[in-house]
Amino acid sequence: MLTKEEMPACPVATTVQLIGSKWKLLILRNLMQRPWRFNELLRDLDGISRKVLTDSLRSLEADGLITRTVYPEIPPHTEYAMSDIGNAMRPIIKAMEQWGTAYKAYLDRHAS
Repeated sequence: MLTKEEMPACPVATTVQLIGSKWKLLILRNLMQRPWRFNELLRDLDGISRKVLTDSLRSLEADGLITRTVYPEIPPHTEYAMSDIGNAMRPIIKAMEQWGTAYKAYLDRHAS
């Protein structure tokens, strides 16, 4: 996790730095529904590699946006969920969903 001094001065740039990648946004979208296991995310996020998923989850956890819970069972399993500060991003992601829906409708109306 970066310190406050290491973050961009612009709040929009800070948000983009934290969630600006395609995969991080899609991971957060999924975690808004419920906690997910690694392999569930891997299967659901078509095209993501194990390495990119691992790196993205580690980064989101290090930045405090998600939590990682390891259940000491046989076999052990790990679940990822939104953290309190991550949950505060729900309106942002919901607004992106609404805008994407409106844009698709716009394209339908303006198709040649």
